[in-house]
Amino acid sequence: MRVPDKTNEITCFAALLAPFDLAGIVVTADALHTQRDHAVFLVEAKQAHYAFTVKKNRPTLHERMRTLPWEQATAKFYDCSEGHGRKETRVVQVLTVEDLDFPHAAQVAKITRHRTSLRTGKRTRETVYVITNLTSREASPERIARLVRSQWVIENRLHFVRDVTFDEDRSQVRTGHGPENMATLRNLAINKLREHGHTNIAAGLREMSYQPFTRPLDLLGVTP
Repeated sequence: MRVPDKTNEITCFAALLAPFDLAGIVVTADALHTQRDHAVFLVEAKQAHYAFTVKKNRPTLHERMRTLPWEQATAKFYDCSEGHGRKETRVVQVLTVEDLDFPHAAQVAKITRHRTSLRTGKRTRETVYVITNLTSREASPERIARLVRSQWVIENRLHFVRDVTFDEDRSQVRTGHGPENMATLRNLAINKLREHGHTNIAAGLREMSYQPFTRPLDLLGVTP
C-alpha cells in the first residue's frame, strides 16, 4: 500500500490490515507502530494480538518500561546464535503488568543482546523493550523471543535488501503508479531468487547479470 504524500506509515496501518481475518493472530511491528490506536484496533476490532517494540520515539512509555523492577523478573529465556560475522547472546526477561498506560497491555519484555564480532573481538550490548497483550499463559519468554526475532527476520530479509541491495531510498521513480510498480518488481525479484535457493540477493542479481537475456527468464519459468 502506497503511503499518501505528506504523511507516514502510521496512517496506513489499519487500512492495510482491515481486509484480513486476524483473529488469534499475533501482529508484530517496529517502534513506529507502537501506537495506542493500533493496539485498540488489533485487539478490539480484529480480535488479534500485538507485540510492539518500544523505543525512545515513545519517551514516556520507554522510560516507564526502563524503570520497571526488572531485577524481580523470574521469567527468563536465554538464546545464542552465530552468523553475519558475529556471535550473539540474547537474554529475555518478562514481567506481567496491570497498570501500564497502554491499551490491553498484559506483559512487557526486556531483551538484552550481547554481540561479539568474530573478526575484531569487539563487544557491544543493546537493550530492546517489547509490549504485548499476550498473557503469561499465552506467551512464555521463549515465545516472545521468537516473535521478536520473526520481526527482525522481516527487516533483514526484506527491508534491508530493498534499502541496501536495490538502493530503494534513492530511487528517482516518484510519480504516478511508478513507486508501487517498482516495489512490486523488487519484491518479485527477491522472492524468485529465494525460491531458487539464493540466500544472498546481491550475489543472485550478479549471477543473473552474467546472462541477462536468458537467466532472468529461466528464473521466472518463461520460455523465450
